[in-house]
Amino acid sequence: MSSLALQSRQSAGGFSKNAAELSGRVFLSVMFLVSGLGKIGAYSGTAAYMASQGVPGALLPVVIATEVAGAAAIIVGWKTRIAALLLAGFTLLTALVFHNNFANQVEAIMFMKNFAIAGGFMLLVANGAGAWSLDRKLGD
Repeated sequence: MSSLALQSRQSAGGFSKNAAELSGRVFLSVMFLVSGLGKIGAYSGTAAYMASQGVPGALLPVVIATEVAGAAAIIVGWKTRIAALLLAGFTLLTALVFHNNFANQVEAIMFMKNFAIAGGFMLLVANGAGAWSLDRKLGD
């Protein structure tokens, strides 16, 4: 194979890898962005629900900030490893506090979904954001 053909093949593979990393970050994070913004619009109801589960409603601003800022950071690939670690912990904690009724099949599935999402975040912790990220552009 000529070196030009090899370069072309490698850059096509590089494009696919970079596109997959970016889309993976977006797919993993958009739920948190939408959820955090939704909590702003339904602030009192969300605070009441948290309180009904034994979590002080006063923590809601921290929850919103974690979801919105963490998701935005991962989408753009800024401080990705730190944001991913924080969102992994947040997701696991959410599973343990809000989705622990294993007698309810929906809650059991939500619990497992949260663990799967945390696993995706841990892959970001291990591997970083990839080439199409602020981390890469800034040299992190």
